[in-house]
Amino acid sequence: MNTIEFDIRGQICPSSLLTALREINIHQEALRDRVVRLRFLTDNRDCVATIPESARTMGYASEVRREQDCYAIEVFGD
Repeated sequence: MNTIEFDIRGQICPSSLLTALREINIHQEALRDRVVRLRFLTDNRDCVATIPESARTMGYASEVRREQDCYAIEVFGD
């Protein structure tokens, strides 16, 4: 499975959420076929809730991990 990474550090909601939603929509077929995972790097704590919640509403799974200087949010086919 390929992982596509997006560095959205420095962006705040709703800009970071809109970026994530755009990429989820662009890659929806590959996500559903489990060919790709989307990985969003963010330093905005609000994104830890808004991106996974939106992905779940759209039918995708997600994982959030705390890394050294940011959060990594992965979205993938459920």
